Amino acid sequence: MNLAENQKEYWNSVADEKKFTTPFQIDIFSKYLSKFSNILDVGCGYGRVLDELYSNSYSNLYGIDFSEKMIERGKALSPYLNLCVQNSTNIDFADNSFDGVILFAVLTCIINDSEQEALMNEIRRVLKPSGIIYINDFLLNHDERNIQRYEKFKEKYGIYGVFELPEGALVRHHELNYIEDLTCNYEKLILDELTFTTMNGNKSKGFMYIGKNIK
Repeated sequence: MNLAENQKEYWNSVADEKKFTTPFQIDIFSKYLSKFSNILDVGCGYGRVLDELYSNSYSNLYGIDFSEKMIERGKALSPYLNLCVQNSTNIDFADNSFDGVILFAVLTCIINDSEQEALMNEIRRVLKPSGIIYINDFLLNHDERNIQRYEKFKEKYGIYGVFELPEGALVRHHELNYIEDLTCNYEKLILDELTFTTMNGNKSKGFMYIGKNIK
């Protein structure tokens, strides 16, 4: 079983029990995208963010995720959402399809630079010119607990910030300047450093980014 298949198996196994807690800044998001915008949530999980948008009168909402069980949960909880399984590394939508794309705690689940860059290229392809990307994710922490696990798993994976959780998830925390490089094809509108509560109840540094697609 390769790394991607292993992680898919993990997320399928916890799909019915995990509750995602990172807050979605809808008050800020709504300043950039109207309620009539076509919006895609990449790595939507069980559709938590899309459901919040739906509750705030957004209607053209689409979500994709590689976990079949997450999508099943999302459809059961929110049958009015357009959720589908996306197994390919390519996003199954045409060029310039969306006014906005959400990437919410997804980069943390992709440990390789090249795979993150490929995803960002696909997102840029399906975004319209001047379309908006919203990213929430995790930054490196500097406490002893995190430093020890970053150092431990750097030997195994070759990237500082990658670590394994006891239950089987493989995740990554990022340098802020790396995120700025990853989003270099966007006009930076907002980049705020924040503190989040993780899905396992711990505190972590994080960020919220909003950018405009430059085409």
